[in-house]
Amino acid sequence: MSSSDKAGPAMPATTSTGPIPAWTSHRTPAADRLDRVTVAVYAADPVLRLGVVQQLRQRPEIDLLADADAERAQVSLVVVDHVDDDVATLLHRLRHNTATRTGLVVATLGSGSLQRVIECGVAAVLRRAEADQDQLLRLVLAIANGEGVLPGDLLGKLLSHVGSLQRSALDPRGLSLSTLTTREADMLRMVSEGLDTAEIARKTSYSERTVKNILHEVITRLQLRNRAHAVGYALRNGLI
Repeated sequence: MSSSDKAGPAMPATTSTGPIPAWTSHRTPAADRLDRVTVAVYAADPVLRLGVVQQLRQRPEIDLLADADAERAQVSLVVVDHVDDDVATLLHRLRHNTATRTGLVVATLGSGSLQRVIECGVAAVLRRAEADQDQLLRLVLAIANGEGVLPGDLLGKLLSHVGSLQRSALDPRGLSLSTLTTREADMLRMVSEGLDTAEIARKTSYSERTVKNILHEVITRLQLRNRAHAVGYALRNGLI
């Protein structure tokens, strides 16, 4: 789908009965499909469609479904340039199919669009520039196993975006999502940067015992398991 192509939805649809996948193939005997992941590929641009199909059809782990079987695919791959309203409509439609989990292969995706596709039920995202055969296979298998996959930089953008939204909503009322003090938040931030107890003590001019006590207090009060869990909690809730 080129930026100049203003027509054409994110998925091909030639009947009124629902979406059809971008790939039609001869049926594989059922006995040969037992341990294979069933996949339907959706794309408005036939070039994008062909590229993904050609990569996946070579893998014995993948069973590319014919049009009539698209609704029972374990994994639905949506291949696009960017996320627009047509793509969102397709993603919402796939979300209501409980038989499938959806992955997105996309050229460009900002933090706002990332939050949008996650709200649409997308389980994993892969940049098209990185979508070689091995990466596509990893993506499909991860989705089939119930895992979520995001490039590291996109995950960071999402956390920052969500944290910004939370702070903008909470700060006017002078509230926070927990009782973290500035000192506690600073120490968790240093833990997230990989500093150990001694290094945090040197940077803050506290004793190592004080650092341990402060971090232990945070973990206990928030009912978390360990420092890593505390860092993850703070990041998810926009506290650091």
